[in-house]
Amino acid sequence: MSHLQISPEAPAIARAAVTAILVLHIGAGLTGITSGAATLAFRKGGRAHRLAGNVFFGAMLIMSGIGAIVSPMLDDPISASMGAFTFYLVATGWMTVIRGPGQVGRLEVCALLLGLGATASLLTIGRMGAMLPGGMIGGQPYAIGFVFGGLAAFAVALDARVILRGGLSGVARIARHLWRLCFGLFIAAGSFFLGQPQVFPAPLRGSPLLIILSLAPLGFMLFWLIRVRFRSFARSHATASFTTKPDASPATLETAS
Repeated sequence: MSHLQISPEAPAIARAAVTAILVLHIGAGLTGITSGAATLAFRKGGRAHRLAGNVFFGAMLIMSGIGAIVSPMLDDPISASMGAFTFYLVATGWMTVIRGPGQVGRLEVCALLLGLGATASLLTIGRMGAMLPGGMIGGQPYAIGFVFGGLAAFAVALDARVILRGGLSGVARIARHLWRLCFGLFIAAGSFFLGQPQVFPAPLRGSPLLIILSLAPLGFMLFWLIRVRFRSFARSHATASFTTKPDASPATLETAS
């Protein structure tokens, strides 16, 4: 997307439109990364968390939607497919908390179809790139198509399971929300910090700092998934321990409370 250009001889309105699209794409991407980081930092469920999450949701949809639509015109099929995959992840992660526990609707079915399309596109790109000299397609390694195509297939399989079950509740619902939004943030961070080295000072290009910033969303994702699962396990264990004491007298229970 940073290479979106138009001939100087093109009409002024066309040049203005291209500039606006590029600025909107970059601005939305930067907003998505910063608001995503804020969402991870704020207290979960609080007002600031919800506000930052809404900004992240809107910015990421704009960024990924533009990438998915415009990248095919730039002979960049991987970026187009990754844009669709990111759009799908963020949309389904957001829908998970918008829906009440144990609820699904038509939007989930539409998202499943989008996920299937992204999966097919990524795997096809991987297969096509593997047959090209040097294994590069659109200037990127073909393995990207297989790796993210496999991840997209995994996410779609989970979608199908959720739809058949009629929705999620409890820890499973929170975990789905967490991993999908964090993974969408990881894709955006990687695209910026590693995919756009020209915007950074020369000493920073290829530095460990940019790699760490790119991988940070995955680290936070693992941290919160483990924390959510551990809390659920601890609460379940405490409840089970309390309810399986047949010899507990009323006096004992009163003291414990």
